[in-house]
Amino acid sequence: MSNVLFPKEFIWGAATASYQIEGAYQEDGRGLSIWDTFCRIPGKVLNMDNGDVACDSYHRFREDIALMKELGIKSYRFSIAWPRIYQQGRGEVNTKGLKYYDAFIGALLENGIEPMCTLYHWDLPQTLQNEGGWENRATIDAFAAYAETVFRRYGSQIKRWMTVNEPWCASFLSNYHGEHAPGNKDLQTAVTVAHHLMLAHGQAVRKFRELGIDGEIGFAPNATWMEPYTNSKEDIDACRRENGWFIEWFMDPVFKGEYPSFLTEWFRERGAEVPIQDGDMDIISEKIDVLGLNYYNGSVAQYSENAGITRCQPVDMGYERTDIGWPIYPEGFFKVLSYINERYGDVPIYITENGACYNDGPQGGVVADQKRIAYLHKHLLSLNRCLENGIPVKGYFAWSLMDNFEWAYGYSMRFGLIHVDYDTLARTPKDSFYWYQNVIANNAVEV
Repeated sequence: MSNVLFPKEFIWGAATASYQIEGAYQEDGRGLSIWDTFCRIPGKVLNMDNGDVACDSYHRFREDIALMKELGIKSYRFSIAWPRIYQQGRGEVNTKGLKYYDAFIGALLENGIEPMCTLYHWDLPQTLQNEGGWENRATIDAFAAYAETVFRRYGSQIKRWMTVNEPWCASFLSNYHGEHAPGNKDLQTAVTVAHHLMLAHGQAVRKFRELGIDGEIGFAPNATWMEPYTNSKEDIDACRRENGWFIEWFMDPVFKGEYPSFLTEWFRERGAEVPIQDGDMDIISEKIDVLGLNYYNGSVAQYSENAGITRCQPVDMGYERTDIGWPIYPEGFFKVLSYINERYGDVPIYITENGACYNDGPQGGVVADQKRIAYLHKHLLSLNRCLENGIPVKGYFAWSLMDNFEWAYGYSMRFGLIHVDYDTLARTPKDSFYWYQNVIANNAVEV
């Protein structure tokens, strides 16, 4: 066996999100979010599961940080729950919410773990949704004010920031497919929400600059990679639309100051227009320091008239699938990072999420999740290949530190390095935890 080495300064981490792990949904002045509401609509979330308790990390964060320290991660990516800071999304600051994050961030730093903070991981305050949510431009101002509060409080402690997590999910999956909160199914709504999310991102970056925060800021889009099944123009164009829907739609405005014309025209033909106002693109294209990237899967695909908005239909190539049904395509990890680097230049990249769903449980106190290890191994080899090709990847954050609330799937799907018993809330590190621990300790992966 030989090893492939990672750069000495490479940052190994793990990631979670507030609604998925914290619980304590009505404690210490936290307001309701759109996910609290969505979970209570019959048929929206499997088994009508919710994040009321989740992993109870709100009360158990010291135990969780001790596990992070044992794992050996250098950095932990978490998100702040907007409704904990502003119960109504704006107005009076909830000091109890700030005190919780004071204690949490302080404990991370005491244990030598650098925090990476995501400002928005989908828990929009319900009060703002009642006023139109992300369709309403006033929500952008509310977000900027919330961001300023957090920057002022933690700017001296947190050096790495992500504004918005997976804007594709928060716009199109949530407002076109209707699978996530708030559950709309309208293309124009989704396009409007996507634009306003990116404006909120830009406003937060501007505020970060105005305050002179010492650190790095970016955002964390998710990407897939669809490879054309044939060399036909139809297949090539369909894959370009699908990839572009995730990549160019959100990255072109940031890095180029414009939306990709091949998609604006495609959406316009289907009745949806980006509601751009004067100055919007200048705000969105405010220079960022780093790019986050979330990657889970991709596939080979072909054109199909019945394949949704992009007409891109994955082809069953016999790839292995995780327990959530996603095909394992580590080659796509290399291709999507190579494409981003080619298109946007040498922007430093953090892999802010990458991981696999396998629902293995404890047997004799051990969780033997060998398939997750195999998934992580293949993807880290692809990542190393990117580094060898000169792509400036600065760090890797495994999703997820622990099993948690998996959105519309409730508690049925497990992505964690740590198993959580949802009855007792007991934490059990899985075999993948110890495998990743060894990767971090050696800064290397076996080949």
